[in-house]
Amino acid sequence: MGIARMAQAQGSAPQAPAPYTPPPARGPFTAAVDSLRASTVPAWFRDAKLGIWSHWGPQAVPRQGDWYARFMYVPGHPHYDHHLKHYGHPSEVGYKDVIKLWKAERFEPEALMDRYVAAGAKYFVSMGVHHDNFDLWNSRHHRWNATQLGPMRDVVGDWSRAARKRGLRFGVSEHLGASHNWWWPSHQCDQFWPKLGVAYDGAKPENADLYHEPHNTPYLNRGGDWYTTNPKFHEIWYRRIIDLIDSHQPDLLYSDGGIPFGEVGRAAIAHLFNTSVRRNGEMQAVYNHKALGSGEFIREVGVQDVERGVLEGINPLPWQTDTSNGDWFFSEHDRYKTPAQVLTMLCDIVSKNGNMLLNVVQRADGTLPPESDRLLTEMAAWMAINGKAIHGTRPWKVHGEGPTEAAGGAFKEDTAYTPQDIRFTTRDDALYALTLGEPKGVVNIASLRSGNAHESRPVRRVELLGAGPVRFRQSAQALQVDVPERLPSRHVSALRIAFA
Repeated sequence: MGIARMAQAQGSAPQAPAPYTPPPARGPFTAAVDSLRASTVPAWFRDAKLGIWSHWGPQAVPRQGDWYARFMYVPGHPHYDHHLKHYGHPSEVGYKDVIKLWKAERFEPEALMDRYVAAGAKYFVSMGVHHDNFDLWNSRHHRWNATQLGPMRDVVGDWSRAARKRGLRFGVSEHLGASHNWWWPSHQCDQFWPKLGVAYDGAKPENADLYHEPHNTPYLNRGGDWYTTNPKFHEIWYRRIIDLIDSHQPDLLYSDGGIPFGEVGRAAIAHLFNTSVRRNGEMQAVYNHKALGSGEFIREVGVQDVERGVLEGINPLPWQTDTSNGDWFFSEHDRYKTPAQVLTMLCDIVSKNGNMLLNVVQRADGTLPPESDRLLTEMAAWMAINGKAIHGTRPWKVHGEGPTEAAGGAFKEDTAYTPQDIRFTTRDDALYALTLGEPKGVVNIASLRSGNAHESRPVRRVELLGAGPVRFRQSAQALQVDVPERLPSRHVSALRIAFA
């Protein structure tokens, strides 16, 4: 009997495993908080304003939406019922078998990237790995990856080449940090006949590198935590994220949560920043993380990400909303945002010093559903006329005016704006006023009334983008602008205002 087993036999608690210590940093940034705080957000991100995200992978195959891989192991959930009906019981046919059905046979990244550029994207983000623990690149440390199963291609690499060919900055998203606890249901079993007590395929030892070794730490909505304290998984996470960074040299890395695992996560950020310095001669990388749930949130490190929501007012630091035009993965039951909803939300975000990272839903085969196709078409038409009021802009002295204000915080994005809601941006000494709706007759801008507290210079010229100069009057109540009956663009109109 070894010493450890003797200690346990005598009633003492087993020793906790030693924490994983990542390798020392190679470059000016280290895992120390103060070192990472010395980073600044690069100008390219502040100028970009709009990124397109491909939140895409095997979970699109069943056409049931987000978190299919998890909830197919939760009896009573619609995903479980769907899986039982269409694929079989999860003790026999599990998520590992769904992965093999993802062929991406009509995936054309070059053609899609042309659509994204036309729609106004200045950066593109590829899913790197979702909570399902399936890597979308030629992963050195994980056999469950897209070059070995499913599409049999390096999806991240294909996206990277298409984006960079068109001058876009390229990013990757990692959701791997939560995977260990997220997969907990796959280790369980039914509590009823005819499969009472029959373990799901996630409990089988031969599948442990996909579903993780069985453990008793459920995801937080069942009393557990988003991130595991298991140092063995910390090392797995670190090695794979470093491989993702080294393989594809992203300009942006997104983590779905706070910074994972303390020093381990901060070491990965330092590696991202240091590789950017070596590649560019200066730090040009962005790290996204959330002030939500588990992990560290350090406001001065990288860029705060707000899932499906906005911040209130003009934030002094650049930030980002991540959202989708539908569910995160394709669902045949989806309810999609309209182009008007996406564009008005974008204008509100930009007026507050933020960026929008927009997932455009794809089917499993790589094609776009009609709603995504329509969104990109209408965004391209709008950006061709109004893009100069978005790209390269900065906030004004106030973000906007009008009867409608979005609530601040995550998961609060169902705001219905009116043409009387106006948002401001500035560029090249001009002020842009964006109406969050299609105006009729006269646009009244109270913030620019004569004698206002924001701008002492009188208005010299007002131009409706896409139509040219328009008549205006500056009174004690408002700047009143006459707009033509036929507007040059739908959804949002942009006025360029010059001062004497």
